[in-house]
Amino acid sequence: MSLDTQGGIPPSPGRMNVDFEERVDFARLRAYRLARAREALDASELGAVLLFDINNIRYVSATMIGEWARDKVARYALLTRGGEPIVWDFGSAARHHQLHSPWIRPENSRAGMLGLRGAVAPDAGLIARAVTEIQSELAAAGVASMPLGVDIAETPMLLELLKAGVEVRDAQQVMLDARLIKSADEIALLSTAAAMVDGVYQDIAEVLKPGIRENEIVALANKRLYEMGSDDVEAINAVSGERCNPHPHNFSDRLIRPGDQAYFDIIQSFNGYRTCYYRTFAVGRSTPAQRDAYTRAREWIDSAIDVVKPGTTTDQIARLWPEAKDFGFPSEMAAFGLQFGHGLGLGLHERPIISRLNSLDHPIELREGMVFALETYCPATDGQSAARIEEEVVVTSSGCSVLTLFPAEELFVTNRY
Repeated sequence: MSLDTQGGIPPSPGRMNVDFEERVDFARLRAYRLARAREALDASELGAVLLFDINNIRYVSATMIGEWARDKVARYALLTRGGEPIVWDFGSAARHHQLHSPWIRPENSRAGMLGLRGAVAPDAGLIARAVTEIQSELAAAGVASMPLGVDIAETPMLLELLKAGVEVRDAQQVMLDARLIKSADEIALLSTAAAMVDGVYQDIAEVLKPGIRENEIVALANKRLYEMGSDDVEAINAVSGERCNPHPHNFSDRLIRPGDQAYFDIIQSFNGYRTCYYRTFAVGRSTPAQRDAYTRAREWIDSAIDVVKPGTTTDQIARLWPEAKDFGFPSEMAAFGLQFGHGLGLGLHERPIISRLNSLDHPIELREGMVFALETYCPATDGQSAARIEEEVVVTSSGCSVLTLFPAEELFVTNRY
């Protein structure tokens, strides 16, 4: 599967693999991700990385036990220089991986338990036991004298590592470096995830009429996404009417009314690869103020898309967007996330992060194979409506390709009167 789309749209070939087309090669995907992680580790000062972030664990080990694990800090993995991933899993999940994940050495799929965010107190000794085991693996790999990178961890784990004399450093930077450039297989999965949301927006456009509630739209989107094969609907924003300005980043039970402006964000994943995909609608009819806000938001996002190519720096994109004070906010911190770009992959917020808050003084250069979302927001002069648009893009050798294809060139009026 070639990464070069020659200006076209990366493939979203379907949710199954077949024998008559080349689609996602999961063995190749696993090998690519582990190689990237090893390369980033070797380029660092670390001897190993100890990972609790489930996206990092999945990246190096291709194991996952569901969305349940996201906030439990219940699984962890160790990758040493020159070593194979070791995964400590929740109880019987370790046995399942021994049976069904042959790319992980059977002896490296282990049961582990640290305390479930303090529910089992540290003085029970589980964390101390885990640190002793980790130190043994570091010694066996010959890296016990080198710093150990940790991405996220509970405070008792960090304290126990320090007590044991382990020099702890930040592993998240190493892992984000590894995850920066997507392979053709990753891009195909991201494209498929976006295609699923394309379809959900068609469903939303057909039912978005007076009398339906925001939460009903959220329920419909969840149902359709899981029917289509989503493995995690992380969040759906559904915002309408007077709730549009300022953006509350949630949904409610508000009834949709004639003439409302409404915008939605669908955050979900397919085989772990995420979407962040806003669209704005007017219900039945639109006003000049709503159309003007939409036009401005579209111009801001198009100006950013136009400069996306290898070699562009993120400050060049951020400078194309209005300053916070120009759309009603006192500072860039207060307006953060409204004129915004963020990397997409196994995580919702990967590199690059693009905004006036951070990019003007700390720009990074775009490279072929980066995938990120660009988001703009414009409040309307009526004081309550607002437009929100988001496009996901892939940086190609010649510019970029857009993954998000539901119509957004102009304000979409649903069930027009």
